[in-house]
Formats: sequence, structure tokens, C-alpha cells
Amino acid sequence: MTDQQQAPSPDPDGEAPFRPLTLAVLRHLVRKDWKDLAGGTLVVLSRDCEGNLFSPFSGYSFSRYAPTYSELVGDVFPLPEELKEDESLRELYADGIPDTAVPALVLFPLG
Repeated sequence: MTDQQQAPSPDPDGEAPFRPLTLAVLRHLVRKDWKDLAGGTLVVLSRDCEGNLFSPFSGYSFSRYAPTYSELVGDVFPLPEELKEDESLRELYADGIPDTAVPALVLFPLG
């Protein structure tokens, strides 16, 4: 396993170095820290925070995320406009979406 690097922390005192990554931090990384990386550099996702198993990044979706199992593990849910347009989704989520669900950019591995 290689050394895990971390994104700039929104915590100025550095007391919480591993925090959920926001799109603002990701934009910073792409524009500043990673700007000199070659365009052909492969983007790879880890299956877990310990670095067990890896797969190339292959897709994304815009959804909503809510922690459901613990503070750091949860589920994704459709956006309100998707529910409005798709009756089968409304039926699937008839029990509702957690109030804690927030907009999220969801990244998917290839394998």
C-alpha cells in the first residue's frame, strides 16, 4: 500500500485531518495541487479507507447522501426532480428519504 495523502483540511488547526471531501476542496486539488499531473494520469478509487482493493474511477451521478449505518457510512438517494419524473422511483422510496440527505457528487469505480 502507498502512503495515503490527504486533501487540505477545512479544519484550520488540523485536529481532524480526515474529513468528508467537498466539491470546493476537490476543485482546489485539481486546480492547484494536481495541476501539473499529466492528463493521462489514471484516477483510481480505493474500496475502503485502509486501502484494500482498488479500481479505476469510471462514472459519477448527482444524488443525495445520508449517513444511515454510522457517521461515515450511508446510502444515496435520488434527487427531488428524479422522484418527480419517475413513478417507479417514487414507489421504491415510498417510505421517504431521510431528512439528513444532502446533495452529493457520487463517484463509481469500474469494478
